[in-house]
Amino acid sequence: MFIPLLLAAVVGYLLGALPFGWLIARKFGVDIFEHGSKNPGATNVKRVLGQMFGKRGKRAGDLAFFLDAIKGAAAVSFAKVVAAEWILNRSSNVSLEAMQITGLVFALIGHSFSCWTRFKGGKGVATSAGGLVVLLPLPTLVGVVAWVATFYASRYVSLASIVSAVALPAAAWLLPGTPPALAILATVLGVFVTLRHRANITRLLKGTENKFGKKPAA
Repeated sequence: MFIPLLLAAVVGYLLGALPFGWLIARKFGVDIFEHGSKNPGATNVKRVLGQMFGKRGKRAGDLAFFLDAIKGAAAVSFAKVVAAEWILNRSSNVSLEAMQITGLVFALIGHSFSCWTRFKGGKGVATSAGGLVVLLPLPTLVGVVAWVATFYASRYVSLASIVSAVALPAAAWLLPGTPPALAILATVLGVFVTLRHRANITRLLKGTENKFGKKPAA
C-alpha cells in the first residue's frame, strides 16, 4: 500500500508546485512576489496585472486560477488511475479514496510551498476547488455559490474564500451520500485555506482589507 500512496504524493506535490501565477506574471515582466499581497495566487495576479495591463492582465489572472484548479483536478485524477491500476493488477488493499485524498493534499502542499519558488506559494483556494470538483461535485457547487454571493455582496475575495471554505465542508457533512473520509478531507482543506488567510482576517477585522476592483490604499 505504501508504494502507490507515495507515488500519488510525489506526483500530487509536483503538479501542485507548478507556479502558474508566478510564470504568467513573469511573461508580463512582473515579479509577482514584489507586488500587491506578494502572493502568486490567482487573485493577486489578476489584481496586479489588471491594474498594470487592463483587461489583458485580468484575463491572465483568470488563466492562473483555471490552471491552479486544473492542478488539483489532475492530482486527484492521476491518483484514481494509479489506484485502479494497482488494485486491479496487484490485488492491493490500497483504497481509491486514500489515493485521491493523498494526491489532493500533496497538490495543495505543493501549491502553497512550491519547490520552484523557494517554498512560497498561494493560499490553495483554486487548487482545492479543482480537486474537490472531482471528488465532491455537489458540495463544491454549494461552496461556489457561497463564494459568488459573498463576493458580490462584499467585494472581498478573501472573505468570499473564507465563507466558501466553511460552506463546502458543511455541505459535505449535511448532504447525504458523502463518504466520511471525503467529508473529513473537505473539513481539513477548509481549515487549511482559512488559516492561509490569517493576514486577510486581521485586515478584515481592522477594516483595512482591499476590495477587489479598488486600488490599494497608499
